[in-house]
Amino acid sequence: MYVKKYGKTIKLFLMDADPEGRMICELSNWTGKAYRIPRGKVKDCSDRSDLKSTTVYLLFGKPETSTDKAKVYIGEAENAYARLVSHVSEKEFWNEAVVFISKDENLNKAHIKYLESRLFEIAKSTNRYNIQNSNTPTQSSISESDQAEMEEFIEYIKILINAMGFKVFEPLVKEEVIINNHDNNLYIKAARGANAIGKRTTDGFVVFENSEVAISTVESYRKKGLNKLRDELIENGVIIKKGDGLIFNQDFLFSSPSAAAMVIMGRSANGLIEWKDSSGTMLRDIEEQEISQANKQIHPTD
Repeated sequence: MYVKKYGKTIKLFLMDADPEGRMICELSNWTGKAYRIPRGKVKDCSDRSDLKSTTVYLLFGKPETSTDKAKVYIGEAENAYARLVSHVSEKEFWNEAVVFISKDENLNKAHIKYLESRLFEIAKSTNRYNIQNSNTPTQSSISESDQAEMEEFIEYIKILINAMGFKVFEPLVKEEVIINNHDNNLYIKAARGANAIGKRTTDGFVVFENSEVAISTVESYRKKGLNKLRDELIENGVIIKKGDGLIFNQDFLFSSPSAAAMVIMGRSANGLIEWKDSSGTMLRDIEEQEISQANKQIHPTD
């Protein structure tokens, strides 16, 4: 059964009249509210009475290199402001905090412990961020009705935090309905053991775990310095040695199909040509067909 999805209205308030400053985010028909607070602006939040209530929060830090994951810490507190102040002095890695509170103050300690545990589970399963929690949060026991409310609260958290640009709870590849047995996967099978599977996403191009990488690179690839990304992936354990070959140890998001193809093939490559579907159609032609079909839907009589 198809369930129609309706649009959502997000209200953003720039507290400092600066897009780089503090921000309040609210979602239509939701009792929750989110604060996005840069580390250097925590000191300016002492007069916010609602930030002295129970909260679940996330601390975000940037990746060290282009192949590292961004960092996140997920926590809960009975006084959000006091906890952020302590984290300024105790935790160095983070540069932004996102704090979720309830506008009607109906979140209690058991609720925020439940939210903390569930958000930790989701972040761990999506595997987009390097989680900085030293311990796994313990999930509190709450009633069935409260659990249903908290799960709905989590869905709204996911919408807002994704809209802010933090895809910590977003899978690299969303589940799709398979139509006519067409799985939308793309493939590379080339020289020196390259044998990979990937998929286009809204963020770029994901190469799937266990995809095989060319065991060696061509000289021109090294001379142009194109091997830097590949070397970083090997150094960071994203690509590992298995038997006589190299494989991806996890799903990995590339900025483009070409960046993925070059790493996999160990040479210069145009991803629009190298990636093909199961019938052998190049990605370039697939995208041209998609644009053509979209134009026909907009202008059916042309």
